[in-house]
Amino acid sequence: MTPIRACLLLSSLAAAGVAQAQTAAPKDDGSLTWNGITLYGIVDVGLQYINHGQPISDYFPAGSYPAVSKNNNASVTGVTPSNLSQSRIGLSGFEPIPALADVAFVFRMETFFNPQSGNLSDGLKSLTLNNGKPAAEQATGVDTSIAGQAFAGALYAGLSSPTYGTLTFGRHTTLVADGISKYDPMGAAQAFSIIGLSGFAAGGGNTEDRRLDQSVKYTAKFGPVHVGALYKFNGANGGASTGAQGQIGADFLGGGSVDAYYFKMKDAIGVSSLSAAQVDTLPAGYSVSNSLSGTISDTTSYDLMASYNFGTVKVFGGYERVKFDNPSTPLPVGFVTIGGYVLAYVNNTAYNNEKVEKVFWGGARWTPIKQLELTAAYYGYHQDAYASGANAGCSTDASSQCSGSLNAISLLADYRFTKRFDAYLGGMWSQVKDGLANGYAYPNVTAVTTGLRFKF
Repeated sequence: MTPIRACLLLSSLAAAGVAQAQTAAPKDDGSLTWNGITLYGIVDVGLQYINHGQPISDYFPAGSYPAVSKNNNASVTGVTPSNLSQSRIGLSGFEPIPALADVAFVFRMETFFNPQSGNLSDGLKSLTLNNGKPAAEQATGVDTSIAGQAFAGALYAGLSSPTYGTLTFGRHTTLVADGISKYDPMGAAQAFSIIGLSGFAAGGGNTEDRRLDQSVKYTAKFGPVHVGALYKFNGANGGASTGAQGQIGADFLGGGSVDAYYFKMKDAIGVSSLSAAQVDTLPAGYSVSNSLSGTISDTTSYDLMASYNFGTVKVFGGYERVKFDNPSTPLPVGFVTIGGYVLAYVNNTAYNNEKVEKVFWGGARWTPIKQLELTAAYYGYHQDAYASGANAGCSTDASSQCSGSLNAISLLADYRFTKRFDAYLGGMWSQVKDGLANGYAYPNVTAVTTGLRFKF
């Protein structure tokens, strides 16, 4: 099924759900639910200024990249989508099975879109549109797990029980991504959180792995203890392109929560736009509009996240350690990644020396009155040196393999006028140093964003 046909199907189902919900008895929670099927969505759009940025993309899920990036080239002001929450429309279902006591059939299907352009969100298309262009002429283009799929947010079905947990099959957000949404003080907001804007942390080192196709996911809560497991199949024989995750955590009396995660991914893929030289030498049969360059790795990450609720103030913190190695099963040229995009150039030897990067964050959310939330957060990245030869052990910007750091500070005010409608204003400052600043024209960026959000 093509994305257009799938979206038409979703729209038809959504319209039917609305019509039926209007004739059904009203729900106490105000949801658009009929016979266990709920239509839901978010529209989030605003105005943003970036002192050093790139032209806004009609396809990248966040529209802009309000943080430091190599192709930052000029100040940018424009309409940006999904600043606080990803704009989406979806259907979820809950159907109790009387023969199985407290077990129910559940499903979710979710489409992401860019409200400023009307396009399906597609980060990989934003990269192909930069193929062959010099940095000064590039618009925003960033790798993501959202690649124009008809149901990019989620598409899964399974069984759920308050006693035994939930087991589903399909396309899922990872357990680590769920944890970041829970333990990031900014709630993984793309305009105000580095770990929300970039899927590096949520994907265990590669943003395409923030969501995983062909996966089975289990979550459960037993008293104060919460556990989870996820496995990604490759649809073929062998262990190439498989992934595994585990989670264990607990809630504590007084408002505390903590979770630990493990994530192992084989043949993790990070893609980038083609250089002018790569476009000129593109193999026969490859299209510039569908081809990208890919870096392949085996990644292993460990995460620890926590929060504590003091009442009007809630504090958050987290830490992740990611290790990159060359893939145990190299991928070939022509490999097809998410969204049907093709790797015309492949690097399977980027990590002859093991690379280690750490991510850490902390912040607080204050609710002085019921309608208003004020949030402050800090985010940091640190990369250990992994260069060899003359740059071994380096801590300068001479090479991207030198040790380096990224620091970001965010502030946000969010006012809820009604249950479904709120307005927000905030900003994010970010800076790179040493190895992480290699090739950057502007090592720091300031972005200010205001907007409106409606949820149903």
